[in-house]
Amino acid sequence: MTVLTGKGALVTGGSRGIGRAVVERLRQDGAEVVFCYERSEEAARRVAEETGATAVRADLGVREDLERLFAEAEARLPGVDILVNNAATTAGQKLLMDLTDDDFERSFAVNVRAVLLAMRWAARVMRDGGRIVTVSSINTLVPAPLLTLYCGGKGAVEQFAKVAARELGGRGITVNVVSSGATDTDMLRGANPPEALERTLAFTALGRLGQPDDIASVVAFLAGPDGRWVTGQNLIASGGLLV
Repeated sequence: MTVLTGKGALVTGGSRGIGRAVVERLRQDGAEVVFCYERSEEAARRVAEETGATAVRADLGVREDLERLFAEAEARLPGVDILVNNAATTAGQKLLMDLTDDDFERSFAVNVRAVLLAMRWAARVMRDGGRIVTVSSINTLVPAPLLTLYCGGKGAVEQFAKVAARELGGRGITVNVVSSGATDTDMLRGANPPEALERTLAFTALGRLGQPDDIASVVAFLAGPDGRWVTGQNLIASGGLLV
């Protein structure tokens, strides 16, 4: 028996990076896991084969895909006990003056609306004592050029968590955010040249980039029994990145 035996978890964006590490950790802790992916089919297949989790293809910017994902989770899990909102997009990574309406629609559909709808779904079907964890970013504290939409969306979901924690606390459901610092993922390396990452290390107390399992460990704490007295919080997992 492990700490999450008998629990069911939905993880969005679980085929790569932080999401994959979260799926792996929750499975190690005994939970049954459904996760979604958008394009990384081969990576998702490997995660499913290696962990025993269930992969569901879904574009979180498409309402019908979200509804299908929720239905799959309810059908395949023993119950809904854990929701981890991890999936995000950096669509619209442009100067403010260059942003288009389409950039806004795509960014907020995935980073904001999908999180809200997932939390609403969880509020309706989650068993008492459940856990909702949303992965945000230290960029809400350290805003950077080109990230207007990304930072704005992450700021919104941080506020969702604070309100939901108050609304769901009576059922023993905790709602928290984990804000990751510079974590060694494809997304990070694709958005930053090596010299920028070196500068980041100079301002990080632990002197290294985070690894996906560093963030997954914090998520697992909040999702497990030891996190029962923590709610409405934003845990900064950044290795001591100075802000």
